[in-house]
Amino acid sequence: MDAEAETTKMSKTIILIPTRMSAQRLPGKPLLEINNLPIISHVVKRGQETCIGEVIVCAEDKEIVQAVEKNGGNAIMTGKQHKNGTERIYEAIKKLGKKNIDYVISLQGDEPSINPKDIINLNNLMTRNNADIGTLAAEIKNHSSLDNENVVKVITKNKLKKNNFVEAINFFRKNLSKEKHNIYHHIGIYCYRLPILEKFVNLDQTKNEIENRLEQSRAMDNHIKINVALAKSSPIGVDTKEDYLALKKIMEYKS
Repeated sequence: MDAEAETTKMSKTIILIPTRMSAQRLPGKPLLEINNLPIISHVVKRGQETCIGEVIVCAEDKEIVQAVEKNGGNAIMTGKQHKNGTERIYEAIKKLGKKNIDYVISLQGDEPSINPKDIINLNNLMTRNNADIGTLAAEIKNHSSLDNENVVKVITKNKLKKNNFVEAINFFRKNLSKEKHNIYHHIGIYCYRLPILEKFVNLDQTKNEIENRLEQSRAMDNHIKINVALAKSSPIGVDTKEDYLALKKIMEYKS
């Protein structure tokens, strides 16, 4: 076995899904159902389909924990004080007392259509490159996304290709007029090397993070490198009732 394959085999990853009921635009969305299954349980299934490691939902609401467990998943209660999902998963890691974890994947609880193969590819690239933080992005096919503040964009140092892992230059919601090259639709999944996750949550929130509502800005502002892998497609995130109804229609049609 070569060194690269051995590293990939020996590294251990856990998948954590931070979630809460009190989303501003669509309260209660983790428990909205598609095909008689809550959205959060669909996300659990996508994580389980990767066979990367343990999949655990991190929630501040008892009803989410109960729904996940009822549908065969694992969940843990976390506090209500967290400013973002990264702080929530770090609390979960400490509560779980996992000592043998090398990488932590934070999977968004409102993207039930994310492709498990993209998650697997991200994990492989992280372990292969011993990267600090990794994430996914997809080609932008609809140019109206460039002006849509709900669609987070990432600009990368080089063009994304299959199986390369390119450094991010910056993340934006708007104001992209000065830079037209290597702009992609950012997908809200992060993989952290465990010591970097601990470093991240102990840093103060930055001005960019607060103003742009982008927690990855905290890493960029503190010179922590984020690498980006190309995803096969952009999953539909559920931010509004319209998103939910559109995704429900697609997923129920496919089933």
